[in-house]
Amino acid sequence: MQKNFTYKPIIAKVFILALGSFFIFSCNNNAKKNQDDRKYVIPDSLMKKLSVDTAKKCQLVNSITLTGQVDFNQDHVIKLYSPVSGNISNINVVLGDYVKQGQVLGVIKSPEMAGYSNNLIVAETNLSATKKQLEATKDLFKSGLASQLDLNTAQVNYDQAVAQLEMVNRVLKINGGGTKGDYEVKAPISGFLVEKLVNNNTSIRTDNGTNLFTISDLKNVWVWANVYESNIPAVRMGENVNVTTLSYPNRIFRGKIDKVMNVLDPTNKVMKVRVSLSNDDYALKPQMFASVTVNNPENKEAICVSSSALIFDHSQYYVLAYHSRNDVRITPVQVISSNEGRTYISGGVQEGDQVIASDAVLIYDALNN
Repeated sequence: MQKNFTYKPIIAKVFILALGSFFIFSCNNNAKKNQDDRKYVIPDSLMKKLSVDTAKKCQLVNSITLTGQVDFNQDHVIKLYSPVSGNISNINVVLGDYVKQGQVLGVIKSPEMAGYSNNLIVAETNLSATKKQLEATKDLFKSGLASQLDLNTAQVNYDQAVAQLEMVNRVLKINGGGTKGDYEVKAPISGFLVEKLVNNNTSIRTDNGTNLFTISDLKNVWVWANVYESNIPAVRMGENVNVTTLSYPNRIFRGKIDKVMNVLDPTNKVMKVRVSLSNDDYALKPQMFASVTVNNPENKEAICVSSSALIFDHSQYYVLAYHSRNDVRITPVQVISSNEGRTYISGGVQEGDQVIASDAVLIYDALNN
């Protein structure tokens, strides 16, 4: 008898295979969906304040940064010395005060000034006496009671008295012009009191050689920068420079190199260059440390982006290429140079590409995680 063939085992196998394929397909779809769900999307809170910069071609500017120090403009610094001896009093200024031209800084009681005052009185008395003598001699000469020689002698005496008085007045004026035995120390210019080497009741001697006060007009200051031998060819007279300080890291003071000392300091082995800067708001203080950036434009272009877009990690610079809020890509770049908030780069970014220029490090960390 012929045995009947059954399809049940075959149908069961096909069913099992189909079920397995469906399970695998479903798992793959779920994995892909989960992967898409895990993709980084810039949050709304960050998106509202996000800054995006567009890469563009800029004239390439190479720059070098030098260390320097703010100093007085020595052309606007006055050291005050006393031409007379004595005791100083009535000092009513302190270090750092702003003084006006002609302001009295102190008064010196001086025997020399008393002597000058006495000489003035003597010269004035002598002039008055010789003037009367000359007038009397002229009357006698008209009456025939005095000779021409007498008249000439009286005239000479009067002229000498006039000259003597003029000399005494000039000496007195040079020494302050005081007629009461006092010498007033006055500010010859307006500016800041940057040195004060005397106090009330200090004895002053003209042979001491020490100044009493120093006044500087800080509306213009100098910055002396150090140039190492390797950078000397890149620094020239008249070059535009940007100066920054620790006190004002986000403020740029612009100036030019107006003096190049063509010798090396024997101790530090550096060449000094001088930058003159306007300082109308007195922000720059002498002895401040400064960074001096010398800019050298070149006759070629390079892609430039905002310096805030750069990220440095594992000895490599990166930018975040922005396509959409859920499509941000970490892109390695090579930095050529940086200048005034712009960085010149090569590789990775083309003209017109957009890069994230704020909170770049925050987004970079999120992408890596």
